[in-house]
Amino acid sequence: MDPAPRVDAGDETAAERAPAPRAAPERKRRPKRDLDGWVLLDKPVGMTSTQAVGAVKWLFQAKKAGHAGTLDPLASGCLPIALGEATKTVPFVMEGRKVYRFTVRWGVQTDTDDSEGKAIATADERPSREAILSILDEFRGEIEQVPPQFSALKINGERAYDLAREGIEVELVARTVIVHSLDLVEMPDADHAVFETECGKGTYVRSLARDMGQRLGTRGHISALRRTRVGTFAEEELVPLATLRAISEAMDDAAPMQALRPVSIGLDTLPSLRVSPADAARLVHGQPIILRGRDAPILEGPVAITAGGRLVALGEAEAGEIHPKRIFHSGK
Repeated sequence: MDPAPRVDAGDETAAERAPAPRAAPERKRRPKRDLDGWVLLDKPVGMTSTQAVGAVKWLFQAKKAGHAGTLDPLASGCLPIALGEATKTVPFVMEGRKVYRFTVRWGVQTDTDDSEGKAIATADERPSREAILSILDEFRGEIEQVPPQFSALKINGERAYDLAREGIEVELVARTVIVHSLDLVEMPDADHAVFETECGKGTYVRSLARDMGQRLGTRGHISALRRTRVGTFAEEELVPLATLRAISEAMDDAAPMQALRPVSIGLDTLPSLRVSPADAARLVHGQPIILRGRDAPILEGPVAITAGGRLVALGEAEAGEIHPKRIFHSGK
């Protein structure tokens, strides 16, 4: 099966592969508008991240949209979609840990390391529960991991997936990634095992499946994948695309605004600083402010700045000063 499209948004945990042309459905023209906030989408299987962003952007009639971490068509789950001013907070969301639940199919290795690719190696061996548990520690913590051949990594200016589609083999260099946890959840049958992992930016779950298979004396690839968390965005907060469409249709194609979350949730992992209206005005005009007084907070690095309960700016704290880096005009 031909690989499906990917967008390289800096998060390389999921599969990114080259686009297969398809006819876009006809849609009636809708006026675009400035709209700011997050939509925590539960992406369905069979849809690319690019298509998901396009669908949400159209439903909300938003002028600007992006996502915080690619999910391949095989995968479902947490795809945070930023609209308008929220796109300024995407890098901070993408730095957060991701949690995945995935199923490995033993005995077959594919060229894409998932079920969308073609088989390139097989093995008769099937690992026992004890064997699987005995090797998990080797895949926890800081590990060296070779990305899949079908990935968005650039090699001499070309995407690895483009080269792979042309049949050009390239040697990808192992990279250090962090796997915070990796646990065996269940073994429904001899051919399959379900795992859950929490990992950092740049980790390929497909590579985990491939490497565990080889380490266990067999082969393996991902047959099912669901992302349940990105940073502070959890599975129970997600809204299915079908639900968004149903809400919109019930309101005569109006935007499903009840699913729009504030811009500020993209900065929930950062320390927050409340400032006076006067200091807020300085920051908005690109001027730094000084943290004065005995009770002034001690801050270093990125900080979310609010005034009167409204998000004003993203700043950088250094030596008692706050320098504005991004200004938010929506105030949400």
